[in-house]
Amino acid sequence: MTNPQANPAWSEVDHYITELLAPADEALTGALAASTAAGLPEIAVAPNQGKLLHLLAAAQGARNILEIGTLGGYSTIWLARALPADGRLITLEYDPAHADVARANIARAGLDKLVEVRTGAALDSLPRLEEEGAGPFDLVFVDADKVNNPRYVEWALKLSRPGTLIIVDNVVRGGKVATAHPDDPAITGTREMFELVAREPRLDATAFQTVGTKGHDGLLLARVVG
Repeated sequence: MTNPQANPAWSEVDHYITELLAPADEALTGALAASTAAGLPEIAVAPNQGKLLHLLAAAQGARNILEIGTLGGYSTIWLARALPADGRLITLEYDPAHADVARANIARAGLDKLVEVRTGAALDSLPRLEEEGAGPFDLVFVDADKVNNPRYVEWALKLSRPGTLIIVDNVVRGGKVATAHPDDPAITGTREMFELVAREPRLDATAFQTVGTKGHDGLLLARVVG
């Protein structure tokens, strides 16, 4: 769904890029349609951003991916398509109804052998992953509740190795992240995440703004260096 705050020119450019470089297919359009029909919030990544996630995972040579925040599995499909035949993606979703939609979408995309959807609060699931020895992950994509972004990055670091790529979505918040908003937990959590990354010697990071059908936002990319 197009963000009502998006500039029409931004959306036009997004559509142009998407049609040429990230065209829809049955699995992806079906995932979005099924998510909408189930009443999930229409906050999945844009198609060209999904393609970016796919290319980053492929360039990373990722074999083991962790996603925090599944929603309907749209970004999961983009990421999982970059995995080799013996790869694995674990995605964590708080809402059981969302998780059911995601599982169906992932199975329809033919990726259910590579992807495991785990239900429950991510901050409960992440320690269990550590106990199981599920890591290290080659790539971690964080796109869940923003108030817990600092904790998610801390866990991503625990479950990583030197060279792991950590990606955090929605870090610009319409430009609001540049100033403190004590009444907005999402911005407070995002700013705390930036401060954590900035002082963490094991992370080498940057962030960039994006505009398009989703409005004004951005991504943080952090590489584990130690």
